[in-house]
Amino acid sequence: MENSMSTQIEEIYVKDVMMNCDSFPVVNDRELLRETIIEMCNYGLGIACIVNEKKQLKGVFTDGDIRRLILKVQKPIAALFVDDVKDYCTKIYSSITPDTSLKSAILLMEKLNIWDLPVVDNENNLKGLLHLHPALKKLLGI
Repeated sequence: MENSMSTQIEEIYVKDVMMNCDSFPVVNDRELLRETIIEMCNYGLGIACIVNEKKQLKGVFTDGDIRRLILKVQKPIAALFVDDVKDYCTKIYSSITPDTSLKSAILLMEKLNIWDLPVVDNENNLKGLLHLHPALKKLLGI
């Protein structure tokens, strides 16, 4: 039974459970930090994917980035709000492709201690986002 379940898990891919780009915050790299945070609040996720005009992923901005920013940058929050998000986003990030196995993706998420992974194609075009909750629901069959 366990071997059968393991085989089933190996046959599930990120593309089977990833969120489409209209289901999470995707902002242009020239978007204001304030607007990016508003988008994150609108979607109820702790991440925004930052893209250029060609929809290529350039970085991610997370709740953790907000905390680090407040502690590191010594300027009023109101002044930070009018800066471009690209000035503060994480430019070195992990991502996966739609054809990555869900098992591999979840193991990577565990290793990195993260809840979300951007999904990109071979040209780094943003295709979706893998969020841990839908992945677990798929694995649990709920």
